Amino acid sequence: MLHSTLALSLLLIAVSSNLAMAIKKEKKAPQTLSRGWGDEITWVQTYEEGLYQAKKSNKPLMVIHHLEDCQYCQALKKAFAENEEIQEMAQDSFIMLNLMHETTDKNLSPDGQYVPRIMFIDPSLTVRADITGRYSNRLYTYEPQDIPFLIENMKKALRLIQTEL
Repeated sequence: MLHSTLALSLLLIAVSSNLAMAIKKEKKAPQTLSRGWGDEITWVQTYEEGLYQAKKSNKPLMVIHHLEDCQYCQALKKAFAENEEIQEMAQDSFIMLNLMHETTDKNLSPDGQYVPRIMFIDPSLTVRADITGRYSNRLYTYEPQDIPFLIENMKKALRLIQTEL
């Protein structure tokens, strides 16, 4: 009797432990390269890969610097992901990279290392510091209400490539 009670207790502990681990795994969605910025967009994994793909495809590289625990980044991410025009342009016309860490390229932080920050690099691998947002104190930041301005800057990045060909 004692032996069967002990076996049953061990079985219950093992089952509940496995169930608890399964529940924990289910709660967290798998991390993808999109990090919530747009699951339909093809994202590159590293800055170096982005530069290579930009040059190879003759498309501009769009680099989004952000942090997971930044409320401003989260708000911009939501607006970015919900905007169909941005999602379509990003998928069709850009090499896309979102980073949660700084790169070694100091050209990507001409006015400081803040988030969110969006910069464009043309296929000649030139950082387009001339494509700026609306704010003089943080030239490359965008807020959710700036989505139309970001769309115009994406179009500007595309036009600059066409005029330089």
